Amino acid sequence: MAKKTLHLGRPAPIPASPDEAVLDRVRNPHRDTNYVARFTFPEFTVMCPVTGQPDFAILVIDYVPKEWLVESKSLKLYLNSFRNHGAFHEDCTVTIGKKLVALIRPKWLRIGGYFHPRGGMPIDVFWQAGKLPSGVWAPDQGVGTYRAR
Repeated sequence: MAKKTLHLGRPAPIPASPDEAVLDRVRNPHRDTNYVARFTFPEFTVMCPVTGQPDFAILVIDYVPKEWLVESKSLKLYLNSFRNHGAFHEDCTVTIGKKLVALIRPKWLRIGGYFHPRGGMPIDVFWQAGKLPSGVWAPDQGVGTYRAR
């Protein structure tokens, strides 16, 4: 029996840190079908662990589920919990990907962290787990490389 979700249909504050956040999962109603689910989070914020200044990014998470889906409200709360958390771009992007893989055990997952420039240089971070099943369409993440204005 699946555990009851903690957030769906209930008021829930943003957790104070990623360590305090709880991700929920729900059963995949199409376990017999390969498909890509995508979450785009255009206002991701994390604190630089050295300067304490905010860093901003667009996160794009694509995955091919097996038995479980990540529940979207809990994901939003988890991602927002990074706002006051100090982590380098690489650390938070890979940590998010690994936490999702541990929770839902997808056939395939990729995460792209497209960070806005600070100090004159953007940093983009990409991580994936598993292999995209044959015949499954995974579109480009749609976030262009940074170009100065």
